Amino acid sequence: MAGNAQRTAWVLSNGLVGMDNQSTGLAEALELDYTVKHLVPVAPWKYLPPNLWYSPLTQLGLGSDALVAPWPDVVIGTGRLNVAASIAIRRASGGHTVNIRIQHPRVNLSHFDVVVAPEHDHCKGRHVIETLGAVNRMTHAHLNDAVQRLSNRYAHLPRPYITLLMGGNNSQYILDQAFAGRLARKLGHALRDSGGSLLMTPSRRTDPAAVQVLRENLSDYPVEIWDGTGENPYFSYLGLADYVVVTADSVNMVSEACYTGKPVFVEGLTGQNTKFERFHRSLQQQGYTRSFTGALSSWQYTPLDETSRAAQQIKHVLGW
Repeated sequence: MAGNAQRTAWVLSNGLVGMDNQSTGLAEALELDYTVKHLVPVAPWKYLPPNLWYSPLTQLGLGSDALVAPWPDVVIGTGRLNVAASIAIRRASGGHTVNIRIQHPRVNLSHFDVVVAPEHDHCKGRHVIETLGAVNRMTHAHLNDAVQRLSNRYAHLPRPYITLLMGGNNSQYILDQAFAGRLARKLGHALRDSGGSLLMTPSRRTDPAAVQVLRENLSDYPVEIWDGTGENPYFSYLGLADYVVVTADSVNMVSEACYTGKPVFVEGLTGQNTKFERFHRSLQQQGYTRSFTGALSSWQYTPLDETSRAAQQIKHVLGW
């Protein structure tokens, strides 16, 4: 673990990788000696708002880690399902455990010492730190290490490398076979004009049928698509990339892509007035990203490192 042995932390996990990466990334940026606590909320509590949980430290299912004293110096969590537990830990410690919440908790903010929330969450209050994108685990050390370990595997592929980070369906976006067909046509245009290669890593939410559409439609080009076995090349693909294409369904993936400082194209913008669209429009307006049309271009921007910025502000707020 990354560590300042004088401050211990619990990172509360509900098994959602995108949220867990935000919590562990912030813990590492704060140089905390952290332990991941896996929580499995059970019915009916997992369906209820956090303020209705009767006994959050005991209303957990099989596979949960025990939440008992000695209490940590800090507790960090992301998402709705561990809000109640973090509040209960702070209360059980007599207020000694610092409660840091990532994303809008949708309960009274007085339960938390610091809240780190993206601007599109519209979370306002004392000791609320707003970020443009999601906090994450991206560091130059992680990227460089991944590139050194895996770059030889792709040395035979022609440059430039176009890295595709593909997500999946959510409440705002549908990434189905039709979507994949449209994306394949744009990628084919980019590969043909550039003479380069495609490095693609799907997420756990990606429809295998959509991946197959991309594979079939791009069979005439040099393409590497991670098949889900072995180490996920996500970090190495980002480190190697000359251009990055990201689907619009994931704030996390776009934020991580913008950490690289490389041209980032977003595929799947719809123009709807949702928090996702507000996030993407803000990135475009500030020069981080552009919509993907199939035409590649380059531009300069200061890499987006909201994790380090949030960590510095937390240290200032807490007097560390």
